[in-house]
Amino acid sequence: MSLKISEIVEFIRMHRDEIMKDWIDRFNKADAQSISAESDQIDQAIAAEYVNILIEWSKNKEDEFSGKIHEFSKRIVQLDWPMDKIAQCLHTFEKILFAKLLEKQIPSDPLELLSEIEKVTSPVNREVFLQYTSSYERTINLQKMALQELSAPLIPVFDSITVMPLIGTIDTDRAKRIMENLLKGVVKYRSEVVLIDITGVPVVDTMVAHHIIQAAEAVRLVGAKSLLVGIRPEIAQTIVNLGIDLSQITTKNTLQKGIEAALEMTNRKIVSMGERR
Repeated sequence: MSLKISEIVEFIRMHRDEIMKDWIDRFNKADAQSISAESDQIDQAIAAEYVNILIEWSKNKEDEFSGKIHEFSKRIVQLDWPMDKIAQCLHTFEKILFAKLLEKQIPSDPLELLSEIEKVTSPVNREVFLQYTSSYERTINLQKMALQELSAPLIPVFDSITVMPLIGTIDTDRAKRIMENLLKGVVKYRSEVVLIDITGVPVVDTMVAHHIIQAAEAVRLVGAKSLLVGIRPEIAQTIVNLGIDLSQITTKNTLQKGIEAALEMTNRKIVSMGERR
């Protein structure tokens, strides 16, 4: 005799607390080193949410069912659970459910029982993995966009004067982001002068110089002026050796001198107020 899917779902509902207790115990044994009161509560909440979805999935419309699993998977991604942990947890649930059904002496052939359990869990698990992958990719893309924004910020330092500090290597993708941020920032902050600070750029080769020249030209086209600051002696030597022409761009060796020049270009200057007593 084989149990129906509805009967297995009803068994899960009736013995929910027992199944949950055994499942959480397995969680704790498998991850004993990182157990804390907080993590234990999180595991219980995730386990409870999964069991609720499993019980209710057959009653809901497909779009509602998918929406609930989407939220569930998003929480797992936010908790930084790896795929192998999720797979192990879901497999453990199936083993516990199988053992409980046999323990309660439910009349059924073991092999057929395993097959029926898979019919209950597989649709949910499949959707969990699909939504997890989608949520994970979406999270990674958002993080990448945030990092790209942080990697090329345009910072207002004085009225109509902004600074873009660049740190690290500059590739084609990042150069595109730099260009976009520059143009948007010039308009947003109504910049008259933009200082491009390359103090933190380890290497300035022909490609990097080309991108900087393009950025400076784009700034000029939207009605602002640009200064290139932070040119260290070794970078200056590299630029000369490569024959890179930066004659159309005003350059300063430090950010401080660049700001002083930018103030002069906007008819302002720094004035000492004398010694404090």
